[in-house]
Amino acid sequence: MLIPVIMSGGAGTRLWPVSRKAHPKPFMRLADGQTLAASTIRRALAVGDAPVTLTVTGRDYYFLTRDEYQAVDSSADHRFLLEPEGRNTAPAIAAAALWAEQLYGPDTRLLIMPADHLIRDLDAFSEAVAHAEALAADGWLTCLGVTPTHAETGYGYIRSGQGIGEHGREIRAFVEKPDQDTARRYFESGEYLWNAGMFCFRADAILAALETHAGDILEQVRATWAETDAEAAPVELDAERFARVRPDSIDFAVMEKAERRAVVPVDCGWSDIGSWQAISDLYETDALGNRVQGEAVLVDTRNTFVQGEKRLVAAVGVDNLVIVDTGDAVLVATRDRAQEVKAVVEELTRNNDELAVFHRTVHRPWGNFTVLEDAEDCKVKRLVVKPGGILSLQRHQHRSEHWTVVAGEAKVRVGDEERIYGANETVEIPVGSLHRLENPGDEDVHIIEVQTGSYFGEDDIERLEDVYGRT
Repeated sequence: MLIPVIMSGGAGTRLWPVSRKAHPKPFMRLADGQTLAASTIRRALAVGDAPVTLTVTGRDYYFLTRDEYQAVDSSADHRFLLEPEGRNTAPAIAAAALWAEQLYGPDTRLLIMPADHLIRDLDAFSEAVAHAEALAADGWLTCLGVTPTHAETGYGYIRSGQGIGEHGREIRAFVEKPDQDTARRYFESGEYLWNAGMFCFRADAILAALETHAGDILEQVRATWAETDAEAAPVELDAERFARVRPDSIDFAVMEKAERRAVVPVDCGWSDIGSWQAISDLYETDALGNRVQGEAVLVDTRNTFVQGEKRLVAAVGVDNLVIVDTGDAVLVATRDRAQEVKAVVEELTRNNDELAVFHRTVHRPWGNFTVLEDAEDCKVKRLVVKPGGILSLQRHQHRSEHWTVVAGEAKVRVGDEERIYGANETVEIPVGSLHRLENPGDEDVHIIEVQTGSYFGEDDIERLEDVYGRT
């Protein structure tokens, strides 16, 4: 059987300020209103013939990913393998192969797919997957290589060799991102394909290749797996053991060294959506080359991409810009330097600025909260708790909280007392008091929370109980 394995771990720093560490690229909504995560799981369900899909991700993204998948197909069996920390793709794929080998057998075929890529032609993709699976069944470590449409310096390349059967080719070499002249030679030669990070192989074949070429990684992942419950939902890798695994990509650890390597060319409208240039290409252009998402007024403006979320963006007399406004941050860059936005994220990270991590609206397993005001003497949030959502039993050492129910009915515990509060009712939570908020109904509960005190950081939360495993 063929099991789609979705790799979801990158932060997408080149797409800041929309993509941030706590809400990365797979959860961005594109021009069609769909997230990349939703698009990927639809693709996985279309090509897999197994009763399950497997997503390798972290606990921070588990609940958000699960909700995206449930919205696409709540009847499908979506399995999750949670890494305590990212160690690159080789350890993640090793763990996925051990999972498949134990639960479904060593000859199970794995289709490795990034969670944050876009494919427009599903029929062409599905056909290529079928060819790759046939090679994988025969023991080949197989890549899907995207047929280049132009000389691109932002992707790695696969140099193809002689044919294998009707649709595959041997891999002669993996090549790192080239300069412009080299990329042009690659494109004109017809021998090179873009490396899109999509693979197909048998579980036992990739484990054998790891044993040969990256034995230390496999040894440590096996040690981690020995401490892991493969039947759990979700499966969580042992943190102490997994921290000892050497990080490496599957390309460097195995694919560049292995013997039986094959590539299946595919022309499927692929994009890694790796920059604002790539995002802008998804939108229709006007007569002056402008593309707009949201509300904008453009005066004497050309070749400019504007994305605004909650307010109007105006541009006058500019050319060749990317302008992205998320309400709490604004990016302005020339289109040809838009990939350098990751340098902004690096600077924010060095300064411990929360704008590198969080949006104004932050998603949680129970729902979300939006920061309405963040001042030195108070912080105001709007909490939305989903039906059945339960915040952790917690307390704070540096702040008190005042809750006002705006909509719905909330079950609130303060200390040892618990009661139901309806619209316009308020709750006082003194500093140090145990408290919990729950939505027992079938409609969202909306709460306005006013914090007062000396410190309002999210790390001033001491969780004593949590149904989502965050204690």
